[in-house]
Amino acid sequence: MSDRLAIALAQINPTVGDVDGNARKVREARARAAALGADLMVGPELVLAGYPPEDLVLKPMFQDRVRATVEALAAETGDGGPAILVGAPWRVDGRLYNAALLLDGGKVAAVRLKYDLPNYGVFDEKRVFAAGAMPGPIMFRGVRLGVMICEDMWTPDVAETLQESGAEILVVPNGSPYEGDKGDERLRLAVERVTETGLPLIYVNQVGGQDELVFDGASFVLDADRSLKAQMPSFVEAVALTRWQREADGWACVEGALEAPAEGIAAIYGAMVLGLRDYVNKNRFPGVVLGLSGGVDSALAAAVAVDALGPERVKAVMMPSPYTSQDSLDDAAECAGLMGIDLSTVSIEPAMAAFAQMLSGAFAGRGADTTEENIQSRARGVTLMALSNKLGHMVLSTGNKSEMSVGYATLYGDMCGGYAILKDVYKMTVYALCEWRNQALPAGGMGPDGRVIPQRIITKAPTAELKPNQTDQDSLPPYEVLDEILQCLVEEEMAVDDIVALGHDAAVVRRVWQMLDRAEYKRRQAPPGVKITRRAFGRDRRYPITNGFRG
Repeated sequence: MSDRLAIALAQINPTVGDVDGNARKVREARARAAALGADLMVGPELVLAGYPPEDLVLKPMFQDRVRATVEALAAETGDGGPAILVGAPWRVDGRLYNAALLLDGGKVAAVRLKYDLPNYGVFDEKRVFAAGAMPGPIMFRGVRLGVMICEDMWTPDVAETLQESGAEILVVPNGSPYEGDKGDERLRLAVERVTETGLPLIYVNQVGGQDELVFDGASFVLDADRSLKAQMPSFVEAVALTRWQREADGWACVEGALEAPAEGIAAIYGAMVLGLRDYVNKNRFPGVVLGLSGGVDSALAAAVAVDALGPERVKAVMMPSPYTSQDSLDDAAECAGLMGIDLSTVSIEPAMAAFAQMLSGAFAGRGADTTEENIQSRARGVTLMALSNKLGHMVLSTGNKSEMSVGYATLYGDMCGGYAILKDVYKMTVYALCEWRNQALPAGGMGPDGRVIPQRIITKAPTAELKPNQTDQDSLPPYEVLDEILQCLVEEEMAVDDIVALGHDAAVVRRVWQMLDRAEYKRRQAPPGVKITRRAFGRDRRYPITNGFRG
């Protein structure tokens, strides 16, 4: 019986559906683990398929490809190198499971099936997987490993069963997406499982962007006394070795590196950078194009794009109208200069004149209103989409969550694009992110150090500049008020009276509620964007468009 064990934690960034590419990443991580002297490498949940695979996993040919890849990887472990605990969809007796597979000695040495399938928020696992039986430990080199797959750790049942059946170390492969304060919640739940079982716990999380989800890694190890023995970084692929020793009262982690994970505003920015980088690169776009208006939202979107892709892959366009101020022109030019990105100018005045002439008969006898404002926004949208078609660059939408919540956005105008980087970021957070980025360069950021957003962009009153002397607050409550009310309505699902009790004006709260409900049809047509909060629009928050409930 061995008294020592070396376990490598592998934060891998898979691509959903790229089975060969994902297997290559597993092989590369195994090679690094071998160089570190590991006996076992633990990878994330469903890493060979990519997570979440959604309905792709139902294709028999996809299941066959994954199985053949698992068998090939298993054969390679006959070389005497580290064993692999790898996640994959796995058929057993005609049913499909979310599985963790121990590959060792040239074969699939053990299979464990996910017991607790999440079916809330962004998760729909009951749609595609069968639930496995309550698992028992896996014997590995004389050590009984209690394998729990992601959600299995979030409730006590699986850990309790594993402890009662003799497990000595809990091992948890994960596909747990980032959201604010999620790291604290994971750690709290892991501490609860350790406290209940008296067993140490290894938590290995996926890293990378997949459509709207970003997986932050931040894998860790807790000893049986609940002390943190290893902590991996956020938002980067990495392989880290932990060394284990059998002691009188059980196994203990005696060696592991500690690196503080990203938190707060820095974590939000890191998630946005990784989410955009992977969306663009995994979908093979050469770069992005966006409208740079001289406002704070487009400036932040440009900064994230530059840090994600490098300035040479970001193209900005100023699209002035007769209502565009000189300050906006100057601020956009200064912003582009600070970031080192190409800025071109395409006036929308000819398009405005053309539409005015085209529609003059239909609009006869009717005064100007938001129709003409929306035409300007849509002219800009058409311009950006034309540039995207011609150049191949993806249009990056720049609207924020505050605007999307209340419908302060134009369908087929500023809402057009392939990806909405600020989709889940409230306006006040936009300002905080701008201030942070001017003082820090994110880890792995490809943009310049130092200030990249002119201070006047941050301090001036926000405006769409679609008519003379316009500001956002002509149509909306002050953003600090609006954001607080929206967080109560969206994230907390609070009743109007409860929000009013916090000190908000009743009429304003009711108006925001009505705007939020009325804008659902717009959000259904919005591009995807990075999930940041607990209730992102789309997969997290699904409301009917036709909705007669008035609270």
